Amino acid sequence: MNLHPAFDWHEVARLALSSRILDELEENDLTPQGLVTYQFSARGHELGQLLISQLLDRPHDAASAYYRSRPFMLGSGLTLVEALASDMARTGSLSGGRDVGVVFSLPRRKRAMVLPMAGDVGSQYTPAVGWAQAIRYHKETLKTADVDDSISVVFGGDGSVATNGFWSALTIATTLELPLLFVVEDNGYAISVKGPAQTPGSNIAANLASFKNLAIWDGSGTNPAETAELVHTAVRELRAGNGPGLLRLTMPRLSGHSSVDNQAYKGEKELADEWTQDPIAKLHDYLVPALMRENEWENLKNQAKRDVMKALDEAKKQAHGDPATVTNFVLSDPEHPQQVGGLVAAGIELPRVTSGPNGTAVPNPPDPRRINMIEAIRRTLDVELALNPRLVVFGEDVGLKGGVHAATLGLQTKYGDDRVFDTSLNEEGIIGRSVGMAYAGLVPVPEIQFRKYADPATEQINNCGSVRWRTNGRFAAPIVVRIPGGYRKIGDPWHSVTSEVIFAHQPGWLLAAPSNAEDTVGLLRTAMRGNDPVIFFEHRAMLDAGWARRPYPGDDYMLPFGQAKQITAGDDLTIVTWGAMVERCEQAVQGVNASIEILDLRTLVPWDKEMVLASVQKTSRCLIVHEDIGLGGFGAEIAATVVAEVFLDLDAPVERVTAPSSPVPFSTSLMEGIVPTVDLIRQKIEDLLAF
Repeated sequence: MNLHPAFDWHEVARLALSSRILDELEENDLTPQGLVTYQFSARGHELGQLLISQLLDRPHDAASAYYRSRPFMLGSGLTLVEALASDMARTGSLSGGRDVGVVFSLPRRKRAMVLPMAGDVGSQYTPAVGWAQAIRYHKETLKTADVDDSISVVFGGDGSVATNGFWSALTIATTLELPLLFVVEDNGYAISVKGPAQTPGSNIAANLASFKNLAIWDGSGTNPAETAELVHTAVRELRAGNGPGLLRLTMPRLSGHSSVDNQAYKGEKELADEWTQDPIAKLHDYLVPALMRENEWENLKNQAKRDVMKALDEAKKQAHGDPATVTNFVLSDPEHPQQVGGLVAAGIELPRVTSGPNGTAVPNPPDPRRINMIEAIRRTLDVELALNPRLVVFGEDVGLKGGVHAATLGLQTKYGDDRVFDTSLNEEGIIGRSVGMAYAGLVPVPEIQFRKYADPATEQINNCGSVRWRTNGRFAAPIVVRIPGGYRKIGDPWHSVTSEVIFAHQPGWLLAAPSNAEDTVGLLRTAMRGNDPVIFFEHRAMLDAGWARRPYPGDDYMLPFGQAKQITAGDDLTIVTWGAMVERCEQAVQGVNASIEILDLRTLVPWDKEMVLASVQKTSRCLIVHEDIGLGGFGAEIAATVVAEVFLDLDAPVERVTAPSSPVPFSTSLMEGIVPTVDLIRQKIEDLLAF
């Protein structure tokens, strides 16, 4: 028998045996002993993954894997010690014990870079397509060396092809004709749900045979000769520019979904039939005697057992994580820069925050003309696009239309559709793609048209924020997500939502909520030159509001996050607010016979606790005003902090003016019962002063 010459079959055999021994050791010994608390086996999935790993040898090749991808990880450079330490949650694991043992990431070693996985089924697809788009951007726009025929590969089970992420990535890859290979490992089950309930006819490759711009390969993932030919052909075709493609490999899942799944939903005959398709047995028959004798195979197996047991001894010696370090890597730390992602990992440094006396940013407007927030956003994007060739702006309708709010008007004409471009209508794809592009050293600035529209991207938003923490500081995805929202002249439940507290509850994200054009410029520029992901909330009521207009503060103006602004000074009452409520609070204090201090937080993560507490200590009274609903709103965090830290300075209860627990109505008269009015704010001010 002639072995396929593109592969190192000794390595395939060694790592396949090692992977199988690892799985059986964990299933039979380490999990019952409690040393592994949550185990996912790759038994039956080894062959195709190991073959693909050997072919991904270009400097810009990357793969996005999933929880059954440990064989691929071993082929990409994961050590046996790291594999066991990860499942045993020891400090030597790739995540430092932070993430599930088979949720991996791997900066490039000898082969592909492995993008950070996630536990959400299907969430691996859109970051992979983002990397594929970044390959093209590096090649055609940045003229990066050694990127010519690099590709992106994404692995998923047959259950994952029913997810939003799969279809979003498929749409992006095929409409843009990107070098992305989808590898669907079809074992016939999604936990206990059989294929027909996931995919009509149980064959996603057959169903996609007529999908435009998609090459299809379909066959065995257990027959070494057939699998090798399929894998080699697919990778070769994509490197030649004939992508994207989808490779479906069929195989058995020779274990439960996880260590807590006993497969009671499978009959004895089905279980026995699955073992007849064991790729390890078929690999043995393929290699013996064509490559090695039987005793050499046995020696290889015995050596693999010794290597695994030695690795186990080393992993057991590693410590468990120190609880005092659990919050490390939630946000960027200049002392511990990431290895992959954003400008920092690419070795690029842009000018940082400018400041004047006492850390206060100083505007330097070239002219006194007042501009609205829309022009402030547009001019800041324009300056940063000119300064940073790695910055890209995209979203639904941001191209020639200039965005539904006109914030990107003219930018595509000026910078080209490789840098300012429209996307398909899928927020999962917008954010997930951004993450993959950020891993590749770009600075994505996606737009989500309205706050409510971000909901389909919840998984990607969460995963983007936690990626630095989950990878023990190795990876980061600094993106800037612009999201308009809040009431305008009219409201409704779909376009007028704020609910900014949702983003404050996502660890790893910074959150800006400017109230005027000057602050918008300073905060947006800081976000785009920073090293953390940012939610940039642009209030619809202020985009063209006269009150929010300010002179443009200059092309170098930057504001640090976490620095509130004192709008008015006072000694009798502190009002803490942000966004559109700043104007209403200013209007509410007019005519009130008292000295009132208004603080505009400007950013909620981080928020300026020091300024708020100092003001309350001076005035002894505190009112918090925000547009979001009161139940669990961000104002509750501020109130709790004030009560906990300056309680003895208070002369009255800490009060809030917020929206009730109700959606925003379409009727303008009904909306008066939702959004805090000037009269309601003034009444609460007078009540607090009279207390």
